[in-house]
Amino acid sequence: MELLNPSPGLLFWQLVVFGSLVFLLWKFAWKGIIAGLKEREGDIESALRMAEETRAEMAKLKSDNETLVAEARKERDSIIKEAKEASERMISEAKSQAVTASNKVMEDAREALAQERVAMISQVKKEVATLSIEIAEKVMRKELSDKKSQQTFVSELISDAKLN
Repeated sequence: MELLNPSPGLLFWQLVVFGSLVFLLWKFAWKGIIAGLKEREGDIESALRMAEETRAEMAKLKSDNETLVAEARKERDSIIKEAKEASERMISEAKSQAVTASNKVMEDAREALAQERVAMISQVKKEVATLSIEIAEKVMRKELSDKKSQQTFVSELISDAKLN
């Protein structure tokens, strides 16, 4: 039971050693420990401040990135819209040019047909006139006394004539 009831001398020396240890720590080590703790506290505070600044900067960068993405999408959409409009405009211009060209070709063909028609009619008239003159010439050369013989002669000439 001696361990449960310490002697007063042991208590005195323990208090002396503890007091001298506290005095030595307070005199030489207490300032360094407090300074180290304050420095550590300052480092922790600056790290927390830097983390908060970094978090705010990251949020700002994120919002800036979202704004840039939105602007890029708008620009992409406008470029696509302009390209579609240009494509449609080029297609409509090509169609109108094709219609104009086909109308011109048709008009030229109509004019050519009309000219050919006029030329053919003129050629037929010339041939008819030539044939008429030849028939009249032959009738004049041959003097026929009666009307019946003249009609038969004209009928023969008409059947002999080549109508090309």
